[in-house]
Amino acid sequence: MKDKLFGFVGKHPYWVILVSLTLAFLAASGAQNLVFKSDYRVFFGKDNPQLVAYESMQNIYSKSDNVSFVVVPKDGNVFTAQHLQSLKELTKQSWQIPYSTRVDSVTNFQYTYAEEDDLIVEDLVGDTRTLSQADLDKIKSIAVREPLLVNKIVSPQGHVSVVNVSIQFPGIDLNAEVPEVSAFVKNMTNTFLANNPDVEVHLSGMVMMNGAFTDVAMSDSATLVPLMFLIVIVFIGVLLRTITGTFATVVVIILSIATTMGIAGWMGIFLTGPSSSAPTMILTLAVADCIHILSSMFYEMRRGADKKTAIARSLRLNFQPILLTSVTTAIGFLSMNFSDSPPFHDLGNMVAIGVMLAFVFAITIFPALLSVLPIKVKQVSTKKHGKMEKLAEFVIKKRRLLLPVTSALIIASALFIPKNELNDDFVKYFDTSVPYRVATDFMQTHLSGMTLLEISVQTNESSGINKPEYLRTVSDFSEWLRDQPETDHVNTITDTLKRLNKNMHGDDPAWYRLPTDQEMAAQYLLLYEMSLPYGLDLNNQLNVDKSSSKIVGTFKNMTSNELIALESKIQSWFGTHAAQYKVDIASPSLMFAHIGQRSINSMLLGTVLALLLISVILGVALKSWRFGAISLLPNLIPAGVAFGIWGLSVGQVGMSISVVIGMTLGIVVDDTVHFLSKYLHARREQKADTHTAVKYAFGHVGTALWTTTFVLVAGFIVLAQSSFSLNADMGLMTAITIFVALVVDFLFLPPLLMMLDKRKNTQSSAQSEETQQTDTPLANTTG
Repeated sequence: MKDKLFGFVGKHPYWVILVSLTLAFLAASGAQNLVFKSDYRVFFGKDNPQLVAYESMQNIYSKSDNVSFVVVPKDGNVFTAQHLQSLKELTKQSWQIPYSTRVDSVTNFQYTYAEEDDLIVEDLVGDTRTLSQADLDKIKSIAVREPLLVNKIVSPQGHVSVVNVSIQFPGIDLNAEVPEVSAFVKNMTNTFLANNPDVEVHLSGMVMMNGAFTDVAMSDSATLVPLMFLIVIVFIGVLLRTITGTFATVVVIILSIATTMGIAGWMGIFLTGPSSSAPTMILTLAVADCIHILSSMFYEMRRGADKKTAIARSLRLNFQPILLTSVTTAIGFLSMNFSDSPPFHDLGNMVAIGVMLAFVFAITIFPALLSVLPIKVKQVSTKKHGKMEKLAEFVIKKRRLLLPVTSALIIASALFIPKNELNDDFVKYFDTSVPYRVATDFMQTHLSGMTLLEISVQTNESSGINKPEYLRTVSDFSEWLRDQPETDHVNTITDTLKRLNKNMHGDDPAWYRLPTDQEMAAQYLLLYEMSLPYGLDLNNQLNVDKSSSKIVGTFKNMTSNELIALESKIQSWFGTHAAQYKVDIASPSLMFAHIGQRSINSMLLGTVLALLLISVILGVALKSWRFGAISLLPNLIPAGVAFGIWGLSVGQVGMSISVVIGMTLGIVVDDTVHFLSKYLHARREQKADTHTAVKYAFGHVGTALWTTTFVLVAGFIVLAQSSFSLNADMGLMTAITIFVALVVDFLFLPPLLMMLDKRKNTQSSAQSEETQQTDTPLANTTG
C-alpha cells in the first residue's frame, strides 16, 4: 500500500498537487464559520458546579457583571467641587452604556439622615456649584467612614474613586454584546478624558476582563503567528540551505493550518484565548515532518542518489516514524480533553487534527512539490565525518561516563518537582502590557482587589432576613470576614440597617446597631426601599421574598489555593455558628480557582492513559515490547526535568501548565521514535552491532532531530511572548520540555541502549571492526 502511494506520487505529482489543494480549499472554507467567544464563562463546562452555583445566584439576585471606571485625580484629591462634578457627569453618562442596570459612585450614594420623624434619602453629592469647603469636608468625612463606600468606591485617603456599572447582558449573542459594551466604554472614557484632562481613568471589571481575552487573542494572531512563519522560513532556509524545501514546507504549513481551522469551523468549534494558539502549534509541529523527509532526501542525494530515488527512499524510511510521531502527538493533545476547561478541549482537538493533516500533506503534496521543483545538492564523500558522526563517536567513547552523569542530573532535577505549588491567579493571566491588568493592579494597590466572593445566606422562610437572630448572624459573620487579613471590603445589608436604626433615633451614634425587633427591621427596609431612586434598589443584596441576603466580600488578588482555603474557612464559620442556615458561595474568582485544581488532577489521569496507549503503540510498531518499555524513559524524563526546572525557577503550576505533560508527551516521542527506528533498522536490517547502530541513527536522523527541535523550541518561545499567560507559560514550558528531550535522546538514550541491548551481532566481529574503522554510512543500502 505504501509503495503504491509513493509510486503514484512520483508518477503523477501534478495530480497530487491539484487534488490536495482542491480538498484543502473545500475544507478550509469552513473557517468562515469560526467565531471568537470572549466571555470568561467559556472556560467552564455547563455542568461545572461552581458555574451552576454562580448562575443560580445570578438568577436570585441582580447580575454582577460590571465595568469599573477607576478615576484618579492628578492632584490626589477626589473631594473638590471640580472632581466631584466630573464624577457626577461620568455617573450620569454611565447609564447610557448598553445593558447597564445600575451605577454606583460616591456622588449618587444614597445618604440617609433624619429630620424630626422623617427619613431623608438623597444623593451624597448634590449641586456641586453651591458646595462650600465645609460641605466638601463633610462629604469626604461621610464617604471615608461609610462601610459601603470605603475601600470599594473610594479610597480611605480620598485620592481614588470608582464608578461601578452593573451590566446585565441579554445573552442572545455574547459575541456581539461584550465587544459592544467594551467599545462603548472605551469611547466614553476617551471623551471623558478629553473633557477632564486633570484626571486619569483605568478600566477594570468582569466585562473589561472579557474584552481583554479578545484583545490578547487578536494581538497574538496579528503578531505571533506571522513572527513564527518568519522564523520557520529563515531557520529552514539557513539550517537546511534549501529554497525549494523551504517553499514546499511553507505550503504544507499553510494547508495544515487552513484545513484545520476550516474543519473546526464545520464542527462548530469556537475560538477562545487558549484555542486561538492552535495555528502557532500546528505550524511548529507540521515543520517536523517536512524536515525529516528533507534531511533523509538530502542525505541520499549527497551520497549520489538521484532526486526521484532519494525522495522514494526518504519516504520509505520515514513513513512509519512520521506516522508514529503524528499519532502519538495527536494522542498527547487529545489527552487535553481530560481537562475541566472546554477551551483546552478545543485546543487539543484542533492541534490533533492539524498534526494528522500535516502527516497527510507531508507524504502527498510535499514529495509531489519536491518532485517538480528544482533541487540541487552537492555530493560529499562517504568517508567525510560530519558533525553528527563526530557527536556519535563522542557519545560512544564517553558512554560509561555519560550514562551516570546524565542520570544524576535527571534525578537532581526531579528533586525540585515538589517545589511546584498547584496554584493559579486569574488576574495574572494577562501580563502587565494589558490595560486590564494595569487597571486591576492599580485597584489592588490603591483601593481593593478584583477577587470577589458572593455569599448567599438563606433562611428558607419568607421575610426571614428580618429576624433578629438572622441579622445578628449576618452581622457577626460580616465583622469576622472584615477581620480576615486578605479582606478589603464587605458589602452587607446589616450595615444599612444599622445606619437606618441610627437615623430613626435622631442620628444618635449610640443607636448604630441592629434593630432588635423583626417588625421594626421590616419597616426600616420598606421605608428605605420606597425612597430609593430607579436602579439603586436592594435587589443586588436581597431576594424577592426577603428569605435570603447576599454578602459580597472583596479581597486582595488571591491565588486559587488561598481562595479555596478562605471558602473552607467561611463554610466552617457557618457550620460552627449558624448551621441552621443554608449558605452558597460563588463568584468568577472562585470558579477559576476550582477549575485550575480540577484540571490538574484530571490531566494527571489523562496523561497516564495517554502514556500507556503511546507505549503500547510503540511496542507494536517497533515489534519489541522491550524497546517499547525502554522508550518510556526518554519519553517521561523530559517532562520530569522540565517540571523540576519550573519548580526551581517559578514554582507555581496553574491551569495552563497542567496540560503540558499531556501535550508534550506526544511531541517528545518524535525524537525517541526517529532515533529508535533508525537504530533498530541498522540492528535488524544491516545486522550492525550497537556502536554502529548508534552511529547510523545519529548520521541519519541527528541533523533532522536537532533542526526540528530548534524550530519547535523557537516556535514555542514565540508563543511564550504572548501577553496571555495561559499561552505564554504553556509555550515556555513546552519549549523547555522539547529541548530537554533532545538532550536526553542524544546523551542519555544511546548509552542506555548500548548498555541494555547486548544482543550479539550476527555479523562477524571482524566485519564489525572493519565497519567501525572505515565508518562507512549505511544509508546507501537503506531500502
